[in-house]
Amino acid sequence: MIQDEYGRPFIVMRDGENKGRLQGIEAHKANILAASSICRTLRSSLGPKGMDKILISPDGELTVTNDGATILEKMDVEHQAAKLLVELSKSQDDEIGDGTTGIVVIAGGLLDEALKLLEKGLHPLLIAHGYEIACEAAVKRINEIAKSTMKETTVLEELDQEALHRAAMTSLGSKVVSRHREKMAQLAVDAVLSVATVGGDGNWDVNIDLINSVICEGGSMDECRMISGIVIDKEFSHPQMSKELKDAKMAVLTCPFEPPKPKTKHHIEIDSAEKYAELATMEKKYFQDMVQMVKDSGANVVICQWGFDDEANHLLYQNGLHAVRWVGGVEIELIAIASAARIVPRFEELKTKKLGTCARITEMNVGTSDTSHRSMLFIEGCPNSKAITVLFRGGNKMICEEAQRSLHDAMCVVRNLLRDSYVCPGGGASEIACSMAVEAEADKYPGLEQYVIRAYAEALDVVPVALAESVGLPALSTIADLRAKQHETKKGSHGVDIFCKGETDMYADSLRVHEARASKVNQLRLATQVVKMLLKIDDIIAPQEVFQ
Repeated sequence: MIQDEYGRPFIVMRDGENKGRLQGIEAHKANILAASSICRTLRSSLGPKGMDKILISPDGELTVTNDGATILEKMDVEHQAAKLLVELSKSQDDEIGDGTTGIVVIAGGLLDEALKLLEKGLHPLLIAHGYEIACEAAVKRINEIAKSTMKETTVLEELDQEALHRAAMTSLGSKVVSRHREKMAQLAVDAVLSVATVGGDGNWDVNIDLINSVICEGGSMDECRMISGIVIDKEFSHPQMSKELKDAKMAVLTCPFEPPKPKTKHHIEIDSAEKYAELATMEKKYFQDMVQMVKDSGANVVICQWGFDDEANHLLYQNGLHAVRWVGGVEIELIAIASAARIVPRFEELKTKKLGTCARITEMNVGTSDTSHRSMLFIEGCPNSKAITVLFRGGNKMICEEAQRSLHDAMCVVRNLLRDSYVCPGGGASEIACSMAVEAEADKYPGLEQYVIRAYAEALDVVPVALAESVGLPALSTIADLRAKQHETKKGSHGVDIFCKGETDMYADSLRVHEARASKVNQLRLATQVVKMLLKIDDIIAPQEVFQ
């Protein structure tokens, strides 16, 4: 029996080194093939003419979307190398908010070219080094062809909202909600500008978390609207409470509106009516004291994170107090931010100075049928209008959720343009320009690096090729024509004519496809880093069984 340093016995199995172990070039190929399968899945979803995917959860719930981050999040990925691409898309979504499909497609092109180089005998570290050189050349070219869309200013009234609106429309053009993109783009611009502030460094700071979203099935997407305040999917706790309350003073509580419960296993035996009446009187006094504390603070509405029973509800109604129970933690924080309230954890700490205020709280019925009919509370006229809510309407839950994801992407695009007003041409024009610049960079390296750098340039063509295929254009001849135009004009703005209007210059028309420079630079850098990481993995050890 073999023992470890702590005296615990363990078993040594025969042929353990042959169980789930890949080394060397086989490990590289396994990683690349697993990651490339993910990229091929997303490639057909790229661009305004990209296809949607229908995703079915284990519970049978359907999701229809072409958002790369959502598709990868809901896919059941088991291979550890492929999971890196899921994290890659998530990183792009967290940092930029848009371009989650494009970054995975670029990474897939880089991996396919790396596999060809590995089969020719090039060392993985040499490929990683060459990719790093090529990435810097591509980023440099992006900065050269980028174009400012509006004047940079920190004054809200001086912002070019029309340019922001066009950028949001570009983001929404490939979504399910593209039919309503005019209205959704305006919603995105209004929402972002409502929460935008100027930070200490003199740049715009946009906290997307201050933008709450509520889904209500039924109705049309034209009924989506923004409320300067908070909308919560709740109603007043008592049906006889008035449906509208003006000049509300809110007590925001995170303590239960009920008597304290003993935390021991002791129990009370009641063997007479007098003892039961005494216990009921004691419980009622608890409720009366809590209600009195609320009244003494000057509050006329209670927002409680926890529930309370019918007796407390009746006492609140008798004392002329409105109440809302079972409010979620996120909504509690948004209400506190919007109304300038302090969250109170104990009734003894409830003071007048900790109350929040708002002009009006209204309970409204939202919905068009018995299945979608429900009541919601609209908290409007808050002193701190930085917290807002977007109410999504649609024919069913699936449409509303896709509209919510689409608007989030559009808001992130608007936020990025506030931070950096430069855009680069879309339609694959940026990738073609970068590919040509990287090929020119390869001529400066006489060694084996030039083959790697040219492979990077070849990989960048995967984006315009996918866009051309999505609209039915011949990929090879289309890319050749665009390269010739870019070489002739030296502008780097000629891309795939996705809408088949006979114009390939993405800068010629303000309604053409543009992408934020920050998004494209982040795509190139992140994709290159993840590919380098995969190239440096030369040993895959599967988890072994544990023996007692």
